Amino acid sequence: MKLFKVYPQLDLELTKAQGCYVYDKSGNQYLDLYGGHAVISVGHTHPHYVKRIKEQLDQIAYYSNAVINPVQINLLEKLGQISGYNAYQLFLCNSGAEAIENALKIASFHTQKDKLIAFNRSFHGRTSRALSVTDNDKYRSMLDKYSNVQFLSMDLELVEVALKNKDVCAVLIEGIQGLAGIYIPETNFLLELKALCEKYGALLIIDEIQSGYGRSGKFFAHQHAGVQADIITVAKGMANGFPIGGVLISPEIEGWFGMSGSTFGGNHLACVAALATLEIIENENLIENAQVVGNYLMDKLKNIPEVKEVRGAGLMIGMEFNFAITDVRKILMNEYHILTGMSANPNTLRLLPPLSLNKQQADEFVDKVLISLEKIKKNEAVPVGK
Repeated sequence: MKLFKVYPQLDLELTKAQGCYVYDKSGNQYLDLYGGHAVISVGHTHPHYVKRIKEQLDQIAYYSNAVINPVQINLLEKLGQISGYNAYQLFLCNSGAEAIENALKIASFHTQKDKLIAFNRSFHGRTSRALSVTDNDKYRSMLDKYSNVQFLSMDLELVEVALKNKDVCAVLIEGIQGLAGIYIPETNFLLELKALCEKYGALLIIDEIQSGYGRSGKFFAHQHAGVQADIITVAKGMANGFPIGGVLISPEIEGWFGMSGSTFGGNHLACVAALATLEIIENENLIENAQVVGNYLMDKLKNIPEVKEVRGAGLMIGMEFNFAITDVRKILMNEYHILTGMSANPNTLRLLPPLSLNKQQADEFVDKVLISLEKIKKNEAVPVGK
């Protein structure tokens, strides 16, 4: 059997990981500034994380939601406490796309409406309904093109016009647009967007799948703006690599048996992985570390002449150049063993490291970027400069 070819892969076979580093089959160490798409939040194979999962495996790894799960209850308490959404409800699933699917369905059930507003450059997942609110035709099959979704720029006047008929069940926006190239909605836009949703009877859904769990220097990126969402989707950094997703749901929205469901969602092993991740985030002050080290790194990156713009918050950072970043990434990986990410914007390098990244590791990255740019200049591989 062969793997279905939907993933372009690096010529890199990883066999071990620890903290902010991964190791290939030859034992070479790489500084991981991408975390497998923002998934590794507390560092690879963190001792507490590994211990909690091993202990749970010795007890019970799985049973369905037909029974009471004490690990689930502990996760609810810890997530409510750390996130600031203690009064909210949680639906557990297995991925970000699944979280989006359920969030949209719940919003439609609650409002009894069927129209949606999403935003230009958005990305919300690759399942059918998630693709309908993702602004990229390339990913959509003929089955994924829904007529009840309107894509808008982040313009409040346009949003209000689209909401005036009062037939929109939800407005969906990312806390920070990640795949697009790290674009942050303005504080006033988010606050006014929430007000417009309330005025016209729509729910505000904030997708924190990539930007949540402390990555931005707040538990959720939208908390920088002081706005409160009706529904929040989470996944990537939620369990440090163990498959899980979730939907945080306002207490004003009432569920009923059968409204949503998941065979594997919220199982014992997934919940203990998510709980261990929150325990580490809390005990090691990783949200504060993301803010401090992220600001430190962004200040350094802004001083690189070839960098056109630095966008981001905490340890969710985009570096935009006036040229495609393909050569920079290749040199960083092949010669200096540093892993970074791409984005839909071909000129933007995306950084999504573990929240435990330290200033020394940040300095190492900056130094190697500078050297890589010098090499590119000498080889005249790309035009370098503003």
